[in-house]
Amino acid sequence: MKLIALNIESIQLGQPLPFALRAASGALLARRGYVIRSRSELDSLITRGVELCIDTTESGDSHRHYLARLQGLLLSDKSLGHIASVKLAAAGQSPRGSALGAALDWTGQQTRATQLLRSPQSADFSSRFWALHEDLVQSSQQVPDATLLALVHISAQETRMYSATHSMLVACVCMIVARSTLRWPEAQVRRVGCAALGMNLAMTELQDQLALQTEPLDAGQIAAVESHALRSADLLQQMGFDDPVVLEAVRHHHHRAPGSLANKTETQQVARLLQRADIFAARLAPRAARTPMPVTAAMQACYYDEEQQVDEAGVAIVKTLGVYPPGAFVRLTSQEVGLVFKRGSTATTPRVAVLLNRDDMPTGEMIPRDTALPAWKITGAVAQRDVRVSISLERLLALV
Repeated sequence: MKLIALNIESIQLGQPLPFALRAASGALLARRGYVIRSRSELDSLITRGVELCIDTTESGDSHRHYLARLQGLLLSDKSLGHIASVKLAAAGQSPRGSALGAALDWTGQQTRATQLLRSPQSADFSSRFWALHEDLVQSSQQVPDATLLALVHISAQETRMYSATHSMLVACVCMIVARSTLRWPEAQVRRVGCAALGMNLAMTELQDQLALQTEPLDAGQIAAVESHALRSADLLQQMGFDDPVVLEAVRHHHHRAPGSLANKTETQQVARLLQRADIFAARLAPRAARTPMPVTAAMQACYYDEEQQVDEAGVAIVKTLGVYPPGAFVRLTSQEVGLVFKRGSTATTPRVAVLLNRDDMPTGEMIPRDTALPAWKITGAVAQRDVRVSISLERLLALV
């Protein structure tokens, strides 16, 4: 551990930390990815009587990038005041791009979202909610493939923080679909993302508990699940959310209302897309009592409506994400097994990173394949439990 003192003025408020904050003793004060929302919160760290430090051995890239920026400014004609105002950001990012880059720290986002959604009565809930929402808006708009890859991948293995991970996945799926395929106005796109984040607010802890529970739900749990939509909308309203479309969509996101989207109100459209994406995401997630479904089965579940007819919102999800969306495991004509990391020109021809060779042995390196080529055509989905290989999400995201 190599600690150096840190000027608190270099910390960007409202942005995830690109490094861990430590005391001079080495004690952890704030993990990497934690968001310090206000100056008062930052000052509270100082009032503990500790000196803020960073460990350059664990945050070297960020620190070297910071020093490089300072050196460049010193060699320029910038004023000392301008130089003093330089903020620390993640390596290779400008301050303007830091929110988007940090949004791709999905482990940090899971923790952040879980802490937020488990404490809806906290004084700063609204500001933290909107900050998370904005990160997801930007990620889903600017890097949709990386966003889908990360969230589908972690959703298929997450049980401890299931509820928040599920809400983030539904939010991003809905916004990507609404923006690119349904062509909804941006205000409506943001509304569906907001509704998705808040739809399970009243039972976040219960959802996380149920993901780990093997016995059947008791009467109290069943009642809580059945009433959560109304209670979530009420909680949002109590916290100052006053958009009637969002509140009504949350109240009705489990209603069964098949039919043409064109014949629905904006609220009904938002609720219907939420309902279809909710079904898709729920099928992907594991439970202590069951393994996750293959992604093709999850797609089929949202594709057909309650009357076993093709559902317009479900079609939009499949068209946008593809039959094999980022994060799905697939087998190729070559008998290799890989993971989809990027959508292709058609719904069935994504880009795949091969993880297992034709003998089902790990390849060591991720080998990109274009499944639009006959030699690498996809023959079907593979269940995650059948792919026994360690996968680095960071390495996957680097391929996108």
